[in-house]
Amino acid sequence: MLHELKKAGQSPWYDNITRELLVSGGLKGLIDKGILGLTSNPTIFQKALTSPLYKKQLEELKAQKIGTFQAYEKLVFKDILDAAKCFEGVYKSSNKADGYVSIEVSPHYAYDTQKTIEEAKRTFATLNRPNVMIKIPATKEGVPAIKEVIALGINVNATLIFSISQYEKTANAYIEGLQKRASEGKDLSGIHSVASVFVSRVDTDIDKTLDAKGNKSLRGLAAVANSKIIYKKFKEIFYSEKFKKLQDKGANMQRVLWASTSSKDPAYSKIKYVEELIGPDTVNTMPGETVEAFLQSEKVRTTVEENLEGAKRAIESLKKEGISVDEVCDKLQTVGVQKFIESFNSLIDSIAKSIV
Repeated sequence: MLHELKKAGQSPWYDNITRELLVSGGLKGLIDKGILGLTSNPTIFQKALTSPLYKKQLEELKAQKIGTFQAYEKLVFKDILDAAKCFEGVYKSSNKADGYVSIEVSPHYAYDTQKTIEEAKRTFATLNRPNVMIKIPATKEGVPAIKEVIALGINVNATLIFSISQYEKTANAYIEGLQKRASEGKDLSGIHSVASVFVSRVDTDIDKTLDAKGNKSLRGLAAVANSKIIYKKFKEIFYSEKFKKLQDKGANMQRVLWASTSSKDPAYSKIKYVEELIGPDTVNTMPGETVEAFLQSEKVRTTVEENLEGAKRAIESLKKEGISVDEVCDKLQTVGVQKFIESFNSLIDSIAKSIV
């Protein structure tokens, strides 16, 4: 079924990385089933590094008496590089459209433009793999960093996007980065980027408010409606004559990537945020349980542009209930950064305890 998604124009990526997945051949198995890329974040690595498979490398790092952050990078970079090697075939066969592995700049720099730029440059240069993407949060400070990093020729996964406003600023930053690079006479064709729009968290937050209000009729509508409106904006930007001028110079579209696509509410289908957002020039990054559930589905059809008017009505109905989706999205981005900082700190603390 994952191959069917690709036929519909959507690339299925995997939202997890563990050393067990890498050494067991599990990642290769997923690639054979149709997985075309991989995303990671501080929370994923926090969970991954509890595995005993890291014990030997931690002992080696302890003997080397290196700093905690250096140890963190050696642990994480090894997994990212091993995963990138696994996706080398996908990267080549897709003409560089897929086969990417994403790694996040430290979330501590989410509100520091210059540090984000510096860390993105350093991380990309250290990893030295063309099929790596550097994840940069689409905060107010992150957006100008995205522009500069793209202009430097570095692949970017713009992350923690929730609202249409956040999305539009991110897409424009990508285009401005390409324009700057083009003005310097540099190649655009090798640069790829995705804009990671977080989906299920919108419903999780808004459904709680609706439950408190006793409104059941609007439950589970906000996230997909918001995402469909964002996809419409994506098409307006990247299917335009303005962007075609950059395409003529070799530029690639910045695809929308649906993130946070596991269903958090047991009342919803496990593949709700996959089935309802299938469309051309998109990516869906799924955790393991969502991938397994989707493999059992019976058919794939394009849905992301269905009933756009209904999506707009859902947003208006929520507004009448006193719920501003944009305000919720702004809050969720702030909360998302904080959660990643907490996971990152916990990860660093656990490494420090292992190498002292």
